[in-house]
Amino acid sequence: MGFFSKDTKTAFEAKEAAQWIAFGPVIFQVAKALRNFGILQIIEDSGEAGITLEEISEKTKLSHYGVRVLLESGLSMGLVVINDHKYTIAKTGHFILHDPLTKVNMDFVNDICYKGLFHLEESIETGKAAGMKELGNWQTIYEGVSKLPEQLQKSWFNFDHYFSDDAFPKVLPLVYKHNIKNLLDIGGNTGKWAFASVKYDPEVHVTIMDLPGPISVAQQRVEREGLQNRIAFHQTNILNDKEDFPKGNDAIWMSQFLDCFSEDEIVMILKKCYDALDENGTVFILEPFWDRQKFEIAAFCLHQTSIYFTALANGNSQMYSAEVFLPCIDKAGFEIVEQIDNIGLSQTLLRCRKRREV
Repeated sequence: MGFFSKDTKTAFEAKEAAQWIAFGPVIFQVAKALRNFGILQIIEDSGEAGITLEEISEKTKLSHYGVRVLLESGLSMGLVVINDHKYTIAKTGHFILHDPLTKVNMDFVNDICYKGLFHLEESIETGKAAGMKELGNWQTIYEGVSKLPEQLQKSWFNFDHYFSDDAFPKVLPLVYKHNIKNLLDIGGNTGKWAFASVKYDPEVHVTIMDLPGPISVAQQRVEREGLQNRIAFHQTNILNDKEDFPKGNDAIWMSQFLDCFSEDEIVMILKKCYDALDENGTVFILEPFWDRQKFEIAAFCLHQTSIYFTALANGNSQMYSAEVFLPCIDKAGFEIVEQIDNIGLSQTLLRCRKRREV
């Protein structure tokens, strides 16, 4: 598929890449330590003149030994360079410090994923999120996000919102040009889409449908901002077979939601959407498909995010390819009437309606 159809590395390059993989956990922790101790910032602040190991040790109040081993690792990672015993920042070090995507991904991997990934093989064997035990005693992470320690909550929400926050301003006019007055936001989380919607369109009413934890967060903001007449709530477990979805909406919106479920569960959820809408109803799906990316590194990030779902989130979902995901829409009785790729960093917008037999 695109980027991944050929092996382009030489044997030497492949062996080198294998060493990067073998030491991956080590270099991750070193890069984080160089960032968190302020060492990279001190080096960057020194400019072209550079700074010595002794000066860095003095500024950070860390031992000469501690700074040395971190910086020597940083040299081979390409975070810093050294000339005449003075360190200066390298391009990769700059991005570790300042690139928002890198910071969000690094904090998420460290705070949410790192310990849980030790249980990946068990997760693959059992089909369950065995790494969840490192965070809490829940069946899925979505039940427990609101109960995580503050730093972990921050890292999870920053990661969860980063990609949608970039896409929402571009997607709002694409959705609300269809004269939607009542919209059901399934998996609405803490209300990012709902609040953006009522701000964008003064006529729309949004119902957020989700678990109790995220809904309680959204309700507090609704009350603070006096939006009770614009945003409503429907508290439920989406996978409850006995409960139907609310009816009477013009459209259903799901943003980075269906990737939280297995293929069979996606079909089940979409069938409930089918039953909740009339013949003219619309389903909007916003998802980042790894086989619809402009850049290989974007596909790489999505592939690795899938492992978080496997080991920690629920054990049976992933960041899907369009090739795997789109047939689920067909199985549920919908047809795609519009597909817009490359929205924001990585998103695809799908506009679906009930399939009309010829």
